[in-house]
Amino acid sequence: MTSKKIALTPPMGWNSYDYYDTTVNEEQVRANARVMAERLKEWGWEYVVIDIQWYAKNAGSMRGRFQYIPFGYVEIDSWSRLQPDPERFPSSQGGKGFGPLASYIHSLGLKFGIHIMRGIPRAAAHGHMKILGHNETADMVADPGSVCRWNPDMYGVRDCPGGQAYYDSIIGMYADWGVDFIKCDDICNTDNLVPHSDRAYSRSFEIEMISRAIEKTGRDIVLSLSPGPAVVDESWHYHAHANMWRITDDFWDDWELLKGMFRRCEQWQDHVGPGSYPDCDMLPLGRIGAGFGDERDTRFTKDEQKTMFTLWCLMGSPLMMGGELTKLDDWTMFLLTNWDVLDMLPCRPRQLYRNENSAAWTALEPDSGEKYVVLFNLSDEPSELSVSIHSIWPRALAGIDLWEGGRIDFADGLVRATVAPHGCAAYRVTSTPKPWREDMAE
Repeated sequence: MTSKKIALTPPMGWNSYDYYDTTVNEEQVRANARVMAERLKEWGWEYVVIDIQWYAKNAGSMRGRFQYIPFGYVEIDSWSRLQPDPERFPSSQGGKGFGPLASYIHSLGLKFGIHIMRGIPRAAAHGHMKILGHNETADMVADPGSVCRWNPDMYGVRDCPGGQAYYDSIIGMYADWGVDFIKCDDICNTDNLVPHSDRAYSRSFEIEMISRAIEKTGRDIVLSLSPGPAVVDESWHYHAHANMWRITDDFWDDWELLKGMFRRCEQWQDHVGPGSYPDCDMLPLGRIGAGFGDERDTRFTKDEQKTMFTLWCLMGSPLMMGGELTKLDDWTMFLLTNWDVLDMLPCRPRQLYRNENSAAWTALEPDSGEKYVVLFNLSDEPSELSVSIHSIWPRALAGIDLWEGGRIDFADGLVRATVAPHGCAAYRVTSTPKPWREDMAE
């Protein structure tokens, strides 16, 4: 059982994938960590997460043909455990792994995370390599019939003592390095192209094995599961064994993907709680795409960016910034440091309605009693939107605009606003007629 004493609010941080894909190196990770520590830490941003293929040699060198080089060379120790590529992560040389880099991240007052693929390296199975703490070798533990659809690095692990010993050995090593966050891929939905197939959750026992291995370390490690869409019928299992799980496949800067998230959030709105979070995926903000050969500013309009950030926060989704922090612009900084919107993160969300053109949500912060209401314009034209608030909170009199500042009165019990295409109007509800103060807008 994964600890629910950690991640009592949704984890917030930076992930290397949206900008670097498979190619990130130690210098780049350190540079992004410094920006987070200097500019974002006070707003709750704290996890620095290295995404996929940190162990792969020559990663990204064949990007024109492959995202992942087929059966490429990997750095691996004598116990079948993948290690950081020393050319990209020079502080790992001499068997130190990510220990030195994790120590540096911790020295900045931040936390350190890595991405892993479900299973055991195919290179270890083909080489009949040893497993620490068990007499079976990797070929006996690997399940050659369980492979990832899109990555060639691993075989699934059999549900056997040797398989558990393998997971215990790698998670124990990560704990020794100082890892605080593990994003495990090809496990949340193992048939995400056909999300409701019988295979979609066929490796649930591997989730349990990883969860047990984390518990054995005694270290507070957040367990994040990817990719989605997560299987709603298995929500109890995610809650029991993980801290966050992806409710979508890879999310990028495309309006149709963002619009589709409203349906996904509707499905998962009742499954948010301390230590357990449906994950809307990374925030493709600022500068992204360099490792994919397509460096660009996010394609989302400013209104779409506000809609995304607002929806993620009121849903209590973890927030993982995908853009390059060393190229952080003023607008993106404004988004990431809006206390009024970030305050929604521990809330309990509730969708009031959704149709093709608009949606409305409320959220309640159970400890403080703060209440929120948000109107979303899903159409391509400016729209006058309204929703009755008195049927939910009879004493609601007015709202404080979370993005623009200022106060609006809820005349006749209606929240009413003219909302830009793909934009939103978000308010913190007030129940007593307090005067608006200009200093609140600063």
